[in-house]
Amino acid sequence: MNILLWILAGVLAALFLAAGAMKLSRPKEALASTMGWVESFSAGTVKLIGTLEVLAALGLVLPAVTGIAPVLVPLAATGLVLVMAGAIVVHLRRGEVQMIGINVVLLVLAAVVAWGRFGTYAF
Repeated sequence: MNILLWILAGVLAALFLAAGAMKLSRPKEALASTMGWVESFSAGTVKLIGTLEVLAALGLVLPAVTGIAPVLVPLAATGLVLVMAGAIVVHLRRGEVQMIGINVVLLVLAAVVAWGRFGTYAF
């Protein structure tokens, strides 16, 4: 189970690092062509979401690898659960039903990491 949690954390970290970096490096207008939801938010809010995703991605891996404050791993996973719950709400409000499946899968994966790292398989 420990190996599975490492794999899940690594996959989530890679996905959210890429997504967050894209939100941080591109202007809102450029993101709107592929992410329609950004039209509902200010540029600052989009950057904030990107920052949270990058920080969570780092928090999923670095504390465990370095051994410094490993309790941050399940906290980062819990933060991603909250971000994905918010994403589901936004997509529901905008009628973007096709995007909800991806958000649910990422939410469940982050929840598994949080559950495992808070529970029996904590560092």
